[in-house]
Amino acid sequence: MSALIKKSIVTALKRNFLPGLVLQLFVMIILLLYFFMPAAKPVFAWFSGLKDTYGFAYSFYATALFGGVIPFIYLWASQQIGPERNAFGLLLFHSLFWGYKGMEVDCFYRLQGFLFGYENSWQTIAMKTAVDQFIYTTLWATPTVVIGLMWADYNYSFHACRQAINRDFFRVRIPAIILSNWLVWIPAIAIVYAMPKDLQIPLFNVVLCFWVLLLSVLNSKPR
Repeated sequence: MSALIKKSIVTALKRNFLPGLVLQLFVMIILLLYFFMPAAKPVFAWFSGLKDTYGFAYSFYATALFGGVIPFIYLWASQQIGPERNAFGLLLFHSLFWGYKGMEVDCFYRLQGFLFGYENSWQTIAMKTAVDQFIYTTLWATPTVVIGLMWADYNYSFHACRQAINRDFFRVRIPAIILSNWLVWIPAIAIVYAMPKDLQIPLFNVVLCFWVLLLSVLNSKPR
């Protein structure tokens, strides 16, 4: 492993360590509320009912809200979106992008349920988490999210985005992001899979929103 790759990975891990701990604590609290606090049951039942009733439509709109709209409002209110950027265009892009990703994740969770079932056992949770993080996230989810967001950062220029996708992009940037994400998302996703199937996407949305907001706070800079 080259010194550049090691440096990138160490930097990413250091940057994400604290928000990862906060995120894992946050998700664990939600899990404990579900299983051990009866007063919270109506809230979980409401989200479960919405997901059961609207299916993929819920996945699209909820993920667009939690992954796109809410983080965008924070970035805009904290003046992290420069005046040269088309704010409405960014809002539309992030809403559509994360809405699509929400349906994609919903499809993946359904596939996992079909393959491994929805039994709340450590074996099932471990299998789903491993497939999620080491196959889906590594080979598809992380690269497509990074490229999609990078395309928006380059003002939707395919040429500029293509120029940035070089050998170092796959040798340094993507591995560093994947490893730092594993640090935080493996425990969080295990908790997501511990929930009933109609609560998995709602909890994923909360984790996604909290994660994006934490990174926005810690890495604030003009866009």
